[in-house]
Parts: sequence; structure tokens; C-alpha cells
Amino acid sequence: MEQFIVSARKYRPNTFESLIGQENIATTLKNSIIRGQLAHAYLFCGPRGVGKTTTARIFAKSINCLNPSADMEPCGKCESCLSFTEGRSYCIHELDAASNNSVDDIRNLTDMVRIPPQIGKYSVYIIDEVHMLSAAAFNAFLKTLEEPPVHAIFILATTEKHKILPTILSRCQTYDFNRISIQDMVSNLAGIARKENITIEDDALHIIAQKADGAMRDALTLFDQSVAFCGRDITYAQVISNLNVLDYEYYFTLTDSFLKGDYTTALLIFDEILSKGFNALHFISGLSSHLRDLLVCKNGASETLLQLPPTLVKRYREQSVSCQVPFIYQALAITTSCEASYRQSGNQRLLIEFALMKLSFLLQPDTIAPAAATRQAPAQPSHTAPAQPANFTSMAPVADPAREALPENPAPTTAPPKKNSSATTTMAVAPPNSPASPTPDTDSSASTQALHSSKGMSLKEMLKQAQAKTTNTGKEVETAQEPFDFEKFMAAWDSLAENELKAGKKVLATTMRQYTPEIMKDGTSVTFYVSNEAQRNWIREKGLLKMITYMREQLHNTKLDLIVEVAPSAAQGGQAQTMLTPTEKAEAILRSSEQARELKKDLELDIK
Repeated sequence: MEQFIVSARKYRPNTFESLIGQENIATTLKNSIIRGQLAHAYLFCGPRGVGKTTTARIFAKSINCLNPSADMEPCGKCESCLSFTEGRSYCIHELDAASNNSVDDIRNLTDMVRIPPQIGKYSVYIIDEVHMLSAAAFNAFLKTLEEPPVHAIFILATTEKHKILPTILSRCQTYDFNRISIQDMVSNLAGIARKENITIEDDALHIIAQKADGAMRDALTLFDQSVAFCGRDITYAQVISNLNVLDYEYYFTLTDSFLKGDYTTALLIFDEILSKGFNALHFISGLSSHLRDLLVCKNGASETLLQLPPTLVKRYREQSVSCQVPFIYQALAITTSCEASYRQSGNQRLLIEFALMKLSFLLQPDTIAPAAATRQAPAQPSHTAPAQPANFTSMAPVADPAREALPENPAPTTAPPKKNSSATTTMAVAPPNSPASPTPDTDSSASTQALHSSKGMSLKEMLKQAQAKTTNTGKEVETAQEPFDFEKFMAAWDSLAENELKAGKKVLATTMRQYTPEIMKDGTSVTFYVSNEAQRNWIREKGLLKMITYMREQLHNTKLDLIVEVAPSAAQGGQAQTMLTPTEKAEAILRSSEQARELKKDLELDIK
């Protein structure tokens, strides 16, 4: 039996021209050879399987070739090329840094560098996976790498450039290798298939190229695997079965079910996919890619972004006609969010099924809230407002035909209650546990108007109104309206300031005592002054409501109102009044008033 050689070795490029997907690097290296501008150290970095080591070998052969071509390609026939091909060259040395990463290995290398080449001009040292060297080995290599002998050239190759010391990077010419495009891999695989007399479908080549993820070596390995599984005739169905790749047809069918709002079909397809052993995360990731391709197909100019066979591009173009851009955008938001939450989910299957249902409901918004009509309140008599549970809050009130039929200002059907002649006004309501009694039609109309007006309100405002209504109607409130007395007001004012001071709120207490409040002409409003706009805004936002509540309770007057303004003297640039304690105030009064001094003397009062 003839010995089998894998395609990655059998069809390995041996000239710059045969390099795949790295034309810019090949051109740069050939020009440096032609012009005699060879550096003493090169660094080839990039993903796996893109030709770093292959390029290093071609470069080493070219600079030592005895009969290079006009564009500096190795001839492959001279003694130097033949010795390298047969593995007996003493001019080209390959070192695997993954297994030779110690200081002693680097010392052996530096000893070898001193030996001149036997055939050719240069001794080339190719160090693969150089990032695996230890820090000590890198330091031992620095001097030799910076000033090697004239005949020595180092070519370092790595997949992890960030792990290499900056001192090493600064001594090398760096070449970054790109991932190989799908189209280049498909072309190369098709050429190899023709040489091997293998028939393979174009769609199958694209699947192999996509599975390789930019690595030509991986693509060739998958190609050999497919040949071993299928034989000389390879089909698309056999390749996706062998490589465990989900068929595109599933995604097309799923998208059709989303457009129809058929979530049942979507769930059944997902169950079938799981039953075949596919990973759920890979499925949702593939669905995101499918939606992305649909979005790309919406514009003919962007179809070049699709690296797919022509037959598949046609399918995407046909389905994209049925999908609007907003639908695709919202669908991508759902799938990417599901993909991000997958690993943290406790029930991963349910997470994806819920995402599929949301995708199915995107174009059918009415189906996601079938119970909206069932939450509609039953028709009530025209004089009674419909009762709702205390813990029920509607985000979007549903219109009630019975309520909408009511006139805006219906005539009262019951006699208005008689007013109590006493000074104390009592609002009698039902006890907390008793059922609500019917209210006049005017209350029903007001409730209806409030309900309709709440459509433009936020949930927070609606909760505040509901709480205020419960407070006013859920308990018996007795308020005694007493006439306004400014002396009592000042006593309560000082008491509030003292309470704030004891509570550690010195800012508010100091502000209250800075100016003396003034009663307004209406007899129920009091204005107190502050020094600047910042204080006024702060009190209005943080403390005014509490101050009004406290003063009303102390004075038993619900009509009392407080107005905060900037003092005229402060607004004009004057100085604020000096803060005085009660004792200092009394002393100031005694100094300015003869009557006060006589009163203190007659009553034998003391100032404390």
C-alpha cells in the first residue's frame, strides 16, 4: 500500500507565488531579497494555519538558492534546495520553542550561530512558537538577536504576539499574517480536488472553508476527513453530516415561521435540532448570523459581504424581500441578548424557546396579550364606580363601554348631604373592612375622567393618586380649622427649627432662623426668606412639603401655606441678617425698648 500523505503536507506551498492569502508579505520579502536589504531578525505573527512557518521556509530557501529565478523564487533543483527538501541541510535550522524553552536551549542555539554555513550564504534559524520561551531564555537571547554574526538570520514565528517581550519586538521586523478568506480557501480546495480526481459540490467546499475559520491547514484537514467519510464523490449533505454542521434550511424555515407568527413550528424545529445532538448555543449563534446575512442582502451593494455560494446567496436574496429592516433589527436584538444570557441561565432550553416565541410575535403584537380583553371591568350601574382590588394597578387602562357611555356632567340622583353647622367638619367614610358604599354620579364621572386622563401619566403619578385617594376615603379624618395666629406660628416655627437642629440638620435650621417670616395679606400665607437662589431651590425640593405639613398640624389650620423667597437685601447684594439666639434676641429688645425694660422690672423677669 502506498504511504498516504495528508494534504496539508503534500500540497504545502514551496514558492512565494503559491502562498495563499499573503500576497503583500510575499511581495515585501521578495523585494528585500532583490535589493539586498535583508534584516537579521524577522517576526511572523498571526492565527494558526495561515502560513507563517511555510513562509519562513520559502524565505530561507530563496536567500540560499544557488540559481534563483528573476523574481527571487527558489529553483528547487540546486544542492541547497535539494538538501533542504530532503531534510539534510545544515544552513536552515528549525527549533520548536514549546519544547526548547529553557536558558540552556538558548545557549546551545547561540553556540550554533557561530558556525558559518557550508552551502549558501546564510544560516537561517526558524524558531516556531517563540512566545513559549521563558523570561530567562528571552533575556539570554537578547544580545545574540541584536548583534548576530553576518551570516545568521533569525525568523521567529508565533500565534500570540502580546506574550513576547517588547525588547524582542524592537529587534525584529514584524509581519502580521491575515486570516485566509473563504473564497481563497474554496479555490485552493477545488484545485486540490481536481488533482486528486475527487468530485465535490461547491456548497460542500464553502462549508469546509467556513468551518476552518480562516486556517488553510484546518481546511485541508477537514477536506481529508470528508474524503475518508464520503469517498471520491462528496455531497453537501454528507459534509454537514460528517462535520456536524447545522443545515441552512433550518434557518430559512425558522425565519418563515417567524414571519407567519407560527411559534409552534419554531419550537418543533428547535426540538428536532436538539434531538440530532446540536449545541443550543451554536444554534442561536447561527440564527444571529442568518439574520445578519438577511440584513446584508437588503442592499445589493453590501452583498459582497456574504462569503457564500451563489445558490445560497440567491436564497438569502429571495427571503430578504419578505423581511423588513425593523423586523430584522429587533430579531437580532433578541437573539444576541439570548446568546449573551445563555451561560448564566438556569434553564437554557427555556431561554432559547422564549426567544423563539418572541421572534414569532414580532409581527403579531396582538397575540402576545390575549388576556387584555378579559381584564376589562364588567359593566356597572351608572351611579356606582366599579370596585378594583387595592393591590391592582393598571399600566394601560382598558376602556370600559359602560363608563364611556356616561355623560360628562350627569344630574345627581341623590340629595346632597347636609353640612354640619359645627366648627368641626367630619368626613364620615366606611370602616376599613366594610364594603364601599355607592357614590353619586358626579364621583363616577370624575373617576371616569381621571381614568381616561391617566393614559398620559406615569406609573409613579398614578400610584400617588391612588394613595391619596385611599388616605382621603379609607379612614375618618377630623380637622379643626382654627384662625391663624402669628404668635403661635412663630412658636411652632422655632419648635420646628429646634427639632431640625436636634436631628442634625443644621442647614435647614440655620436657614429658618436667618430671617423673620412675614405674613401675607391673605392672612393664611407666610413668606420666609433665604440668602440665595440655591437655598430657595434646595428647600423647595427637599424640605418645603415637610415644613408645611408640620405647621398645619401644629396650628390646626389646613389653609396655611408657606412661600420661600430670596431676601431683597440678599438679592441686591446686601448682607444677610446676623443669626441671634433667643437670649440675644431678648437682650436686643430690652436695649431698644423702654417699655420692655419697665415690664421686666415690674414683673421681676430674668433672661435665660
